[in-house]
Amino acid sequence: MPAAADMAVSAPRTVLFDFDGVLIHGDAFYLFMRDRYQHSLLRKFGALLTLPWLLLVTPFSRRRAMRTLVHVGLLGVGERRYKAAAEAFAEHLVRRPRQFCRDGLGALRRHQAAGDRVIVVTGCEQVLVTHILAQLGLGGVEVIASQFRPGLLGMRVKLHNIGRRKPAQLAAFGVREWHVAYSDSLLDIPMLKPAAEVVLVNGTPKLCMKLEKALGRTITRVDWF
Repeated sequence: MPAAADMAVSAPRTVLFDFDGVLIHGDAFYLFMRDRYQHSLLRKFGALLTLPWLLLVTPFSRRRAMRTLVHVGLLGVGERRYKAAAEAFAEHLVRRPRQFCRDGLGALRRHQAAGDRVIVVTGCEQVLVTHILAQLGLGGVEVIASQFRPGLLGMRVKLHNIGRRKPAQLAAFGVREWHVAYSDSLLDIPMLKPAAEVVLVNGTPKLCMKLEKALGRTITRVDWF
């Protein structure tokens, strides 16, 4: 019977990847919403009507202002139409040259090859990010992401998976320990703290210092393209 130490060494690790800024250059959901506005005069007009509210709320909560624009961009869009639109945009996005981080995708695949459990934990919306990964040949990767719900006026934000919600959602899925975490943002500190190894992707030396100070330990910084 193998010793406990040998079993611990052979046990697969759990590795977390943020998505935006780590596996893709930019913010996938922002690109999706920008595309929807670019191709609809009605949505642009709807956003214009909300301008007084946006000017009022933005100084206090940029997140609330952005959520308003998301709701306007999805006005009248039910669950089926949203899924079709998100999947169509995902298929378009993966064909863009240099849109995705080849080094990040390579690192993810190496973890898979090593037998690690890989989970993408992201603020991007579930349908969109899942289909993007599938189009990249990563359909088997577990995804914990933001979620929408159908409403009377269209799809609405149900859960925005950022900050403290990331470890909370991981716990809800039964994941309470992880060994490596990749991120590009200080917003992920709640997810990074429990990790034995933290990797900051494309962060400046200043950002790296801030993150190390917040975590109270040294981290790894990588430049990925």
